[in-house]
Amino acid sequence: MNPSTTIGAAVALATILAAGPVSARTMVYISNADSREISVLELDAQAGELKPVQTVAVTGTAMPMAISPDRRQLYVSLRSQPFSVSSFAIDQQSGKLDLLSTVPLPDNMAYISTDRSGRFLLSASYTGDKIAINPIGPQGFVQGEPVQVVQTRKNAHAILTDRSNSHVFASNLGGDILLQYRFDATTGRVAPNDPPFVETKPGAGPRHFVFHPNDRFVYLVNELDGTLNSYRFDASKGTLAAAGSQSIMPPGFSGGAPASAEIRITPDGRLLYASERTSNTIAAFRANGETGALTPAGHFATETQPRGFNIDPRGRFLIAAGQKSDSATLYAIDAESGALKVLKRYPLGKNPNWVEIVDLP
Repeated sequence: MNPSTTIGAAVALATILAAGPVSARTMVYISNADSREISVLELDAQAGELKPVQTVAVTGTAMPMAISPDRRQLYVSLRSQPFSVSSFAIDQQSGKLDLLSTVPLPDNMAYISTDRSGRFLLSASYTGDKIAINPIGPQGFVQGEPVQVVQTRKNAHAILTDRSNSHVFASNLGGDILLQYRFDATTGRVAPNDPPFVETKPGAGPRHFVFHPNDRFVYLVNELDGTLNSYRFDASKGTLAAAGSQSIMPPGFSGGAPASAEIRITPDGRLLYASERTSNTIAAFRANGETGALTPAGHFATETQPRGFNIDPRGRFLIAAGQKSDSATLYAIDAESGALKVLKRYPLGKNPNWVEIVDLP
């Protein structure tokens, strides 16, 4: 880190600290696929550092993860045979993980999430072209027998409920659609909405998506053409309407075909970020909460092949992991400009790919 970078990081951290003290313990969980382990770290906001807490071995290729709405469980999808999900209890004092169970999933699941009640685990299979819903027991264990398995178009990639917990959306990368379902939060079953999907540009490759905190907009990153779609969200009907699209590629980049990956939005909805693995960058945008419009706010060099990154619950820090660098970088977020300032880089296990961040209750 050169002197100018060090000074910039110090200024960025000073600005964050001026915003007020942070009392909650903030935990960071990073899955390392090839070393089959979860890195557990604590985010020290005052020092602007990540502190190692625990390294937890898992029985398979650890990739997507999800945290329960009550922040007491961490779920980890294991994408090697036998395809399964491990449920971990999160110690509410230390943030350490304790294995509760490992049960089968219907396929190799590239994405997992819970419904808003924490009673169901939703999963999407890229290689199996399906989504599935498994019940979660009262003790936080995922149950092995699914409530429902639904075939989709090619390469299902992400699945989320809306905030009302009455609708489910799932992206199909090879099908160039975002599926729209009605969700029964009592039974955990889905049924096609009307219309059953919205289409993207042919060949775009819809991947991950996020809801704006005000529930008026949805943003979708397209893996194969390096674009970011905006949608107006009708929360009463659970349907999307296209509102715009723009590139997340650095201007003038010619180093290869796009491979967009992750998308995250700050808790206040003002800043949105998307990672791109060919250029090894994170694109920043300012989001207008009234219109949904996105204004580019810069491109920032990051870890090699940044498949996963996340933002802390206060929107002050961003942590990006590099699949090919076996490291993660902690950034301070400039709340006004959206700029990312490097604070420190940390070694991890092999092939780190997913980042979850949570404040302990």
